[in-house]
Amino acid sequence: MPDPTPVQLGEYESTTLEPGQLTSRDVDRLHALQARGRLTLTRERTGWRLKADATVGVLALDRVRVVISPKFAIPGEQLMSWLAYALGTPVPAAARRWATGPDGYADLVAAALLEECERLLREGLRRDYVRGRSVEPVLRGRLDVAAQATRRFGQLDQLHVRTFDREADNWDNRVLGSALKAALTLTSDPGLARALHSAADAFPQAPTPTAALRALDRTHYTRLNVRYRPAHTWARLLLRGGGVTDLLTDQGTTADGLLLAMPPLWEAVVRRLGTEAVGPHGGHAVPGGSGAGITVYGDLGSTSAFRPDLLLSLPGVPGRDTAHRTLLPVDAKYKRYDRHGVSAADVHQLLTYGSGYASADAPTAVIVHPQPGSHAQRTLKARGPKGLLGIIRVLGVNTRTTPEQATAWIGSVLR
Repeated sequence: MPDPTPVQLGEYESTTLEPGQLTSRDVDRLHALQARGRLTLTRERTGWRLKADATVGVLALDRVRVVISPKFAIPGEQLMSWLAYALGTPVPAAARRWATGPDGYADLVAAALLEECERLLREGLRRDYVRGRSVEPVLRGRLDVAAQATRRFGQLDQLHVRTFDREADNWDNRVLGSALKAALTLTSDPGLARALHSAADAFPQAPTPTAALRALDRTHYTRLNVRYRPAHTWARLLLRGGGVTDLLTDQGTTADGLLLAMPPLWEAVVRRLGTEAVGPHGGHAVPGGSGAGITVYGDLGSTSAFRPDLLLSLPGVPGRDTAHRTLLPVDAKYKRYDRHGVSAADVHQLLTYGSGYASADAPTAVIVHPQPGSHAQRTLKARGPKGLLGIIRVLGVNTRTTPEQATAWIGSVLR
């Protein structure tokens, strides 16, 4: 079977595919992705029009291999650093370079998983005591007297024994074996494929990828398995098909690729940036966004509620009122607000957040958007016939810097 034809495009870009390049199974998978807002597939007179939304990664179809590279906000050489930051996991050595080969981003995630799995193999895999039964030529463990009497009828050439041995066949290791196997289908680099295959042979595997995902969702980390957390983070990303949140449902639909939705990634980045930025100055994030959030009653249908991506509690002004704390709503926007003005819908949304959470005398809310090249800030003021309605601070984070540098800048601005 010939290798799939590579198709290269950037986020928000589109390309034309010939009618024979997509099978009916491919069309079903692309429509499932379209329902999740990852891309758009349109039938045209000469074939198909495939348009990527705010998505990067690789999608392995039957006859084509779609590679979507970052074009908008986060440069390729920085994407892995920001992804690791959003996931709260150490930056892998694979993030030191941006692979320009046919698999790009997917190769880097597979290499990150491989790096963590090889570290676990060097340290020694976690082993648990497992009860088992077997037939041995010599006594090992305890003799199963009942089985020996009823199955061997007193013969001693083979012994039925009960064992209690330490084995690596546990769920912490099974999910990594399944993830390594999934990574094999995403890379065409021979060297990386050989290393992944070698590592996969050293790990047990779950019965299905869905079973591995369920095990990951049930995992609780203790001193016995906390060293598995980084590897599990990359495994979850691969098994779910990419993204900070689920890409497709686990009900029979598989991604067969690694696609990262950039808006959820940016929201995760902003939540961590804001929390870490205000921490040294006495601020902290409000867990759960301060209860039920802003709730709308009386409309048709059920009651609706919405809340900002991040709600910060800030201390009072030093030297004046340190006991009084203020709430600052922060919203992440994966938009080009370095090139055009804030939309009316976002202005209305942020004014509502400011009115609902911030102080009445100066209702303030913050927008944080990605801006390659340099940090930037500006302040919007909304006024009505009766005076000030609200203040919106628009912060552009330079995604060409490291997350640590961006955290320091936001801390200086919000302070």
